[in-house]
Amino acid sequence: MLASEALEALDAATRAITEVLDLDTVLQLIVDRVRALADARYAALGIADHRGHIERFITAGLTIQERERIGPLPVGHGLLGLIIREGRTLRIPDIAAHPDSFGFPPNHPRMRSLLGVPITVRGRAIGDLYMTDKQGAAEFSVQDERLIELFARHAGIAIENARLHERLAALRVVAERERIGRDLHDGVIQGLYGVTLTLEDIETLIADSPDDAVARVDQAIDAIHRSIADIREFILGLRPSLDETDLRNGILALADGVRLTTTIHVETRLDAEDRDLAGLDAIARGELIQLVREALSNVTRHSGATTLDIALARVGDDIVLEISDNGVGFDPTNLAPARHHGLANLRDRAAAAGGRLEIDTRPGIGTRLVVQLPVVPEVTRS
Repeated sequence: MLASEALEALDAATRAITEVLDLDTVLQLIVDRVRALADARYAALGIADHRGHIERFITAGLTIQERERIGPLPVGHGLLGLIIREGRTLRIPDIAAHPDSFGFPPNHPRMRSLLGVPITVRGRAIGDLYMTDKQGAAEFSVQDERLIELFARHAGIAIENARLHERLAALRVVAERERIGRDLHDGVIQGLYGVTLTLEDIETLIADSPDDAVARVDQAIDAIHRSIADIREFILGLRPSLDETDLRNGILALADGVRLTTTIHVETRLDAEDRDLAGLDAIARGELIQLVREALSNVTRHSGATTLDIALARVGDDIVLEISDNGVGFDPTNLAPARHHGLANLRDRAAAAGGRLEIDTRPGIGTRLVVQLPVVPEVTRS
């Protein structure tokens, strides 16, 4: 690879990992990207604890079956432990010939060349990258070493950003729970207590003044309904803020919102896994989440539906999002201006995500929205 091509590949890889704030996703993406950058058959990312023992080990290049046959994850013996302890890059042409080699467990693929690069942030080691079996050459080159060391700096920042994002989300949830607890006590609980007081003498009132008793019971029912609505809002508030790049969890959160604030029965079938969605950038994911938000708002406000289905699947080289309801439907050729603009917004969001929107509806049969996005992952795992 020429120097200019290497720098372009590095730029693309670093931009990809810095767009993701979910920790598990960014760790796997780092491994996938570093494997491609180094042109290695296998790659791994090890996260060690304060004792130097590997507590997380993410791989690329191994099938699920191969991982299972290998057995327990490494703990940090041999060359892996040497890189952790010394905190420096190691470039080794033959693993078996190195004096610190610990050997491979049964069913482990044979590996020859190794490039190990520590990941540090502000002088503190937070993990190590391991690449084995340089493809097309007997060993990794000095250029490979320099390229991966540059990538490791960005990887460290991406990991720290994802960890910080998780901590901030957790802190927001704790603070919000405390606030909601106070509001529940001062508002909903006190309100319900007031309702019980108005009903304490209802038995006597029924005998003496039935009409007044009926009116008081009606008022109590209305107050209870208001309290139920408030409780629903509080429950929604307990959810962490929606991450506009986390497509799967974003859809689940929006579906929960419909369940909690309406009587619509909602089914979700999210067959597309994180690795299937890796080819969607942050902009596309954000647009899809906003599209789902608008579509569900339309269902709850206009459709009169009792059931709602949301599906997300990988079909060939496409990601397919489908939202369908059993509501009243509508005539796409005869829409009120507000409804027309709403559909135009949905089409615009689908286009901004790189896909296209199809609408299947007519009065009396409900509505089915299908968004299809072609996705060809830049890195294909073996």
